[in-house]
Amino acid sequence: MKLNFRTGFGFDVHAFAEGRKLIIGGVEIPFNKGLEGHSDADVLLHAICDAMLGALALGDIGVHFPNTDLKWQNADSAILLKQVNELIQSRGYELGNLDCVLAMENPKISPYIEKMKNRISEIVKAESDQISIKATTTEKLGFIGRAEGVASFATVLLIKKDKNA
Repeated sequence: MKLNFRTGFGFDVHAFAEGRKLIIGGVEIPFNKGLEGHSDADVLLHAICDAMLGALALGDIGVHFPNTDLKWQNADSAILLKQVNELIQSRGYELGNLDCVLAMENPKISPYIEKMKNRISEIVKAESDQISIKATTTEKLGFIGRAEGVASFATVLLIKKDKNA
């Protein structure tokens, strides 16, 4: 059965690390720590990649951009998302909408959400009103509550493109 709609879910987590820039949603956020990872560790873009890949049963970000490949060391995650989006489009799908949650204590990211939405919409060639980003804390519980790292969740709806459009 051919499906015109596909949904996907993505999750990512990264620990804070000294001496790195904090990049979330393709936006550099002033903070005294960044996130540890093989690439730029953009926890939000990684969760979005996994959601998009999962919607079409194409594996996960590690399959397409393995942390054992030096090509992706310190890579800009916007490039990863752009490539994932191109793969999705090559399969005949486009973004319907994207809904994301960032779980972190600090820094407060609400001043950067609009910028993140605009950057993501630019990368995936969508309107910013197709993208929702929300932030929450864990009320000081767990590694997030102790400000040791950040988690991100993303759900996506992909829509089969009309061949006649």
